[in-house]
Amino acid sequence: MWDPNTDPPPPTWNQHLSSLLDHHTGGNDSESDRSMSWGEAARGARDTIGEFAKGAGEMCVVLARSFVEVVKESVGDKETWIGRGVGRVCGRLGFLNEYLPEEKDPVMAWGVILSVLVVALLALMANTSPNAPIATVRNVQIHPPNASRILLPDGRHMAYHEQGVPADLARFTIIAPHSFLHSRLAGIPGIKASLMDEFGVRLITYDLPGFGESDPHALRSLESSAMDMSHLSDALGVNQKFWVVGHSDGTFHAWAALRYISDKLAGVAVFAPMVNPYDPSMTKEERSRTWKNWSQRRKFMYILARRFPRFLSYYYHRTFFSGQHGSVDKWLSLSLGKRDKTFIEDPRFETFWQRNVEESIRQGSVKTFVEEVVLQVSRWDFNIADLQARKLREQKGFLLWLKSLYSPIDEELTGFLGPIHIWQGMEDGVVSPALTSYLRRVLPGASVHMLPNEGHFTYYYFCDDCHRQIFATIFGTPEGPLLGNVSVEQVPVGENTLHGEESMTAKIFLHKKAV
Repeated sequence: MWDPNTDPPPPTWNQHLSSLLDHHTGGNDSESDRSMSWGEAARGARDTIGEFAKGAGEMCVVLARSFVEVVKESVGDKETWIGRGVGRVCGRLGFLNEYLPEEKDPVMAWGVILSVLVVALLALMANTSPNAPIATVRNVQIHPPNASRILLPDGRHMAYHEQGVPADLARFTIIAPHSFLHSRLAGIPGIKASLMDEFGVRLITYDLPGFGESDPHALRSLESSAMDMSHLSDALGVNQKFWVVGHSDGTFHAWAALRYISDKLAGVAVFAPMVNPYDPSMTKEERSRTWKNWSQRRKFMYILARRFPRFLSYYYHRTFFSGQHGSVDKWLSLSLGKRDKTFIEDPRFETFWQRNVEESIRQGSVKTFVEEVVLQVSRWDFNIADLQARKLREQKGFLLWLKSLYSPIDEELTGFLGPIHIWQGMEDGVVSPALTSYLRRVLPGASVHMLPNEGHFTYYYFCDDCHRQIFATIFGTPEGPLLGNVSVEQVPVGENTLHGEESMTAKIFLHKKAV
């Protein structure tokens, strides 16, 4: 850098030009003189460019600071129309500050978030340029319709699928609502026909409204979901109480069945069960532990579903409605553990997953999937704690007291009186074991089976030993199908223990797969 106190003044532009002309016109300077002139010219040009860049940078900084000050004055002044508009928007979006760390200034935090968002969008645009290489993926195929269907009382059609023993030979009946991006084809993934025959099990699965070949339902709710299950059992001749089995977010419909059609249920078995992440009966610590392990994208999807559900359609069109297959963890924003990541690469799971995706989106309506997610996070008409068998509120009065002196008064119970089984993998990154701790607290009579070294999919999907353990737990010793028209009276396991002390504490079992 040139120092005015010690160094001679740098050559001017005219001197640079003269030296260049002398060089090309063959001036009388020696070769060394011409080389020195050219070097001085290069250094002078670099210094000039450097000083110009430095001045331009300082000018940009000043302009940026001035712009910030103008924005602060305009936005912060509530007397201006800009300030009033921004104030109204900030008031409506104020609830988002709940998700920021308490020690952070909301203005600075949201400034950083918006800056990162802009950079991310620019990077996304750069990565999706027409010339960018595209990975080879399999296209979604829509298969010809082939489902059996029933007509519901409101005129809708429901598609269903049956497995296991025939209706007249069924010792036990299971109805299994499917989870998100699945269909009636899911059932209990990989369940063997020989196992169902050994236990005398009839398995019925169905498409939720708008999924697969079932008609959509414009006014769907958790109550209507339970009533659909009830109508299905009636239409298919299920004359005994049946079990409801659900996995992941398919358990929402199992909870609905417990609430609205509990008189038709023999029992409920749920695996990696989900509940409303905004359930008001959860403590602050339980909610924090539930949300902790979820990916940022999944948290963002839940916030969108609760506050701005229309924006979900944009994301769905770019994933499972894009016409191309993708991985379950990316499409559903799942945080999978090591075992689950390895498991979803298994060709059996990949084939199962892609076939269910194709079936679930066959109607091409993204509205169905938005409604399903909104149903999960909206305010429910019941709490999970209401599902457990409990005493009715005691009535007080002199006559009741006098009557109790001469004869015992039977205690009347309300809620579900049958068994509830909960299976939870300890390595599950999708449904945190902390959520099962919450269920154990609000459903003290439930049997909780904690599964060491198991993830979200590994126990319920394609595991023969696991399926046998499940059936043995809820059905007992296998007795095969019924013989002829002999009827059997189902007494749910644990029904007679509701009045004992055992019903007041959760029963916890540790299971290990057979080697």
